Amino acid sequence: MPPRRRWKIAGVAMKDECRIIPIFVPHKGCPNDCIFCNQKKISGQLQEMTAEEIPQIIEAHLSTMKQDSHIEIAFYGGSFTAIDKSMQESFLKEASPYLTKNRVAQIRLSTRPDCIDQDNLQMLWKYGVRTIELGVQSMDEEVLSASCRGHDAACVYSAASLIKNMGFKLGMQTMTGLPGDTRDKSLTTARKVISMAPEIVRIYPVLVIKGTELERQYIKGNYLPQRLEEAVELCAELLKLYESNNIKVIRIGLQATANINEDSQSDVAAGPVHPAFRQLVESRLMLEKVETAIERQGLAGSPRLVIYTGVSNISNVVGQNKSNIEILKRKYAIRDIKVSPCQQLSKEVTVSAM
Repeated sequence: MPPRRRWKIAGVAMKDECRIIPIFVPHKGCPNDCIFCNQKKISGQLQEMTAEEIPQIIEAHLSTMKQDSHIEIAFYGGSFTAIDKSMQESFLKEASPYLTKNRVAQIRLSTRPDCIDQDNLQMLWKYGVRTIELGVQSMDEEVLSASCRGHDAACVYSAASLIKNMGFKLGMQTMTGLPGDTRDKSLTTARKVISMAPEIVRIYPVLVIKGTELERQYIKGNYLPQRLEEAVELCAELLKLYESNNIKVIRIGLQATANINEDSQSDVAAGPVHPAFRQLVESRLMLEKVETAIERQGLAGSPRLVIYTGVSNISNVVGQNKSNIEILKRKYAIRDIKVSPCQQLSKEVTVSAM
């Protein structure tokens, strides 16, 4: 039995009150090194995972969660289905009893599109895995090649079809700002992802992580990362596109950790890092909605304006440090803007002059 480690006990909250128990298997099984990847630094876990430690992690998280919560065990970090099959089973055997005893609702994992086959999927189903997220990153062949992904776009279509046909919930993880990527290529990737009908999507603007090939290219001047404003604008377009097609975007931007943050001592060498990246994106969309309402109603130049929205959406309408309010005042020559809660509204907005 390996020595016990200190684990950060915090279930990752997702939409619909789902609580996640994350188990990181950093870089286990990956057949190659993608240009942007250093999973040990991204996950914050430098040591390899062992089967014996999995119950310790699960029990520690369960002790902090309400018993009536919807709880899922998630294997993140590496490409789970690329791990030796005996190791996959040893991990799942430690997790599946929590499912059969109704202590968790399901098991989920992330993996590569080129590490999916029918036999492996049957084994995953047997142990209670019900959601599989594919690290797609891009559907553009040039971007995939420049990023050293080791598979093509056709592989993604094949893996997605197998996963859905066997009854799993399909998730897809995409990136913006990869080498050779453009706004149009990212939007095309999103449209191709939509055509495969995943239930959930994650969007990750590329961060230059120290110790990666991408950092070496950045230092040489061969790679230019996205600016924060550029990444926010693009991700706002992507979020709108997915939501208009009834696909839930469960994360935008890497989760901030002790080593993934804006601090100069963090493991991020460059790129659009921000501790509340998703809020910046959602605030951008709210700004667009308010601007549209003002223009349609001809309210530019009004001395005072009231914006009505749902209570939980007020911060997105206001913007970080009241940035949206200041933009609206300048753009439409409005002296005073008030944001007021309205129980009948959620993420929608209505605007009227005072």
